[in-house]
Amino acid sequence: MKTKTIAVTGVIAALYVAVSLLVAPFAFGAVQFRIAEMFNHLIVFNKKYFFGIVLGVFITNMFSPMAAYDLTFGVAHSIITLSLTILATKYVKGNIARMVINTVLFTFTMCIIAFELMLALDFPFFYTWLTVAAGEFTVLAVGIPIIIALNKRLNFKTLI
Repeated sequence: MKTKTIAVTGVIAALYVAVSLLVAPFAFGAVQFRIAEMFNHLIVFNKKYFFGIVLGVFITNMFSPMAAYDLTFGVAHSIITLSLTILATKYVKGNIARMVINTVLFTFTMCIIAFELMLALDFPFFYTWLTVAAGEFTVLAVGIPIIIALNKRLNFKTLI
């Protein structure tokens, strides 16, 4: 792995943690607006961002009130969904279309987080899936134009 790739991976992970902890009261629980989730869109530019995002999720979840559950389910959710996005967008042209697919996949797979909250806190599964999916959809949908604007300045495809 190149030094540049390792450095960018560390920066992405650090940004994910910093942005998540900045809004920590809204980053955990049945209603989540983890703003750092918009970094999930980086995967559509280059699959090397996978490790930085997953590392960021892992470190962030160490600060969770339910760390044992979040380290298992939250990290698994990111690994599974980022992998699905890589597979699903392999032949899709256009970053916006890829980000829309990514948004839909992350929204749908929030059932993993709903299952976690059902096990840990006895929350009702379907209602919790609705609330966490709504938060994820909102963050990722709002994140599309932000990531597009950042990409114009940073060129994510070649940054890592």
